[in-house]
Amino acid sequence: MARIYAKFKIKILFLQQILSLNTMVRRELSAKLKKMTTKYPVVTLTGPRQSGKSTLLKMTFPDYKYVSLEDLDLRTFAAEDPRGFIASFPRRVIIDEAQRVPTLFSYIQTHVDKLDETGVYLLAGSHNFLLLESVNQSLAGRTAVLKLLPFSHREMATAGILDNDINRQIFTGCYPRIYDKNIAPTDYYPYYIQTYVERDVRLLKNIGDLSRFTRFIKLCAGRIGQLLNLSSLANECGISVPTANSWLSVLEASYICYLLQPDWNNFSKRQTKSPKLYFYDTGLACSLLELKSAEQVATHYLRGGLFENMVINAFLKEGWNRGEMVDLRFWRDKTGNEVDLLRYDGELPSAYEIKSGASFSSDYFAGLTKWATLAKCSADRLHVIYGGDNSLHTSNGRLVAWGDLCREEG
Repeated sequence: MARIYAKFKIKILFLQQILSLNTMVRRELSAKLKKMTTKYPVVTLTGPRQSGKSTLLKMTFPDYKYVSLEDLDLRTFAAEDPRGFIASFPRRVIIDEAQRVPTLFSYIQTHVDKLDETGVYLLAGSHNFLLLESVNQSLAGRTAVLKLLPFSHREMATAGILDNDINRQIFTGCYPRIYDKNIAPTDYYPYYIQTYVERDVRLLKNIGDLSRFTRFIKLCAGRIGQLLNLSSLANECGISVPTANSWLSVLEASYICYLLQPDWNNFSKRQTKSPKLYFYDTGLACSLLELKSAEQVATHYLRGGLFENMVINAFLKEGWNRGEMVDLRFWRDKTGNEVDLLRYDGELPSAYEIKSGASFSSDYFAGLTKWATLAKCSADRLHVIYGGDNSLHTSNGRLVAWGDLCREEG
């Protein structure tokens, strides 16, 4: 009897482990999602492929019917008989990859106007441009649009899966499937990139030379945290500047990379006007840089840029997880004075210098002090986020250990 009980207990523990893998990370956007379904007839959720959109919607709204337009039969049904599709799924429905049938949105508009209810449909899609184009044409004023990126710093810290080694965290990245299925980054990202290029890019834009486009993405990864120079990027890739600009817009629309704009406050006419280039996930960027291990991150010439990217992503995700339009910028003048991140949450921003080193130096506050003098900003708004373990208050501002980053995000 004891042996049978022991076997049964092992099975229960195994099932609990499997269940915990799928539910251990509480997505912070769920609260905003629930609130918006009480305000709008349609809620739209967008973000990169495999960022956890479908899982979040299913877990947050278990009583909703789930349909995916990736299913060829359902996609054909929705495209050829949209009225029949709406009649079959009249309310409380999650429609995944909704952008696959753009003509459906007009019928959704007519249907929700007739019902005059909230929380009728939840739409999800991984192609920002295609999805929002359909939303803006047919559902303007009828839907809230929320964005979900891979796990945030806070979500991972709360779930206990944030690696305490900076290099490993940068290398692993934040995509949920890596943690859910225990997949090595070297086994995950190359296939993710291959699928993205061969499938998603064709949907967004008719790019004939996919191998050159892949090279373009890798060249972008090599410019993480740097001022964008489209001419240099185009020349190195062997394409025209307009083509480089067009391809960059594809990467932005599909949540591969983004541009951080310079601060518009004209403290000096010698300020830079070019944006900086970053990736939505450092693990993906490491794969594009052909890094094979966290040890290679430690000695890579872009380690500082990758760390900076990871920190800025943390602020971006926290804002989006609250359903807010985050106002993040950087400041740099032509003489080299720079502040890596300005976060506006009112008239005056909080300023952050980002340093990957584990040891503190008073020089870290030099750019912040220069900016604070021009902006007439007090030291309590100045922060240095660094790769060390101790957070301290100094006379120049606050020193923040990267592990305490989640305390700064909110």
